[in-house]
Amino acid sequence: MQASTASNGQHDSDTVFIHGLTRTELETLGTKCREAKERAYCPYSRFRVGCTLLVSSPSPAFSSSEAVYVSGANVENASYPVGTCAERVALGTAVVQGHRQGSFRALAVATDVAPASSPCGMCRQFIREFCRPEMPVFMYDKNGEFVVMTVEQLLPMSFGPESLPPPHELSAARTRS
Repeated sequence: MQASTASNGQHDSDTVFIHGLTRTELETLGTKCREAKERAYCPYSRFRVGCTLLVSSPSPAFSSSEAVYVSGANVENASYPVGTCAERVALGTAVVQGHRQGSFRALAVATDVAPASSPCGMCRQFIREFCRPEMPVFMYDKNGEFVVMTVEQLLPMSFGPESLPPPHELSAARTRS
C-alpha cells in the first residue's frame, strides 16, 4: 500500500490506494456491506451475508459519474434452493439500475464468521459475468478484518461472456440445426 502524507503530517485518505481504491472508498465499501448484512433474511441458516459493489461509471439511473455503492443481502426461502445470495442480489440490483460489465470497481462481502468467507461457487461465476478478472473482492469477517483476492484468484481459469461465440455465430448455428 502506498501512502502520501499531507502537509500536517496526517495521511490524506484520498491518495492512499488499496487495489485502486482510496482509503475512504474502501472504508465506505466495508461499512456498507456490513450494514447490508444486518438486513439479511436468513431464518433457516442464520448465516447472514451482506454484499456491496463499488460502481464508478454512470448509468441511466444516476446523473453523476461519482462512485455509486449498490448493496444486497442474502434472502432465504422455506424451499431452500430458491434462496438468493447477497452477491447475486447486489449484482442484480446494479444491473437493473443500468450498470454493466466494466463499471464495477470492487465488491465487498461480510459474514458473521472468522476467518472471512468467500462467495460461493455459483456467486463466483455470477460475479465473473459482470466483473473483470483483476477486480478486487474484499471478504470481511465478524471482527471487521478482511482478506482481499481478485476475481481471477477466486475463480481461476474461468470463462465469461468473451469466451462464447459472438451472437451472430450462435444464431447461425441454431438455424443450421
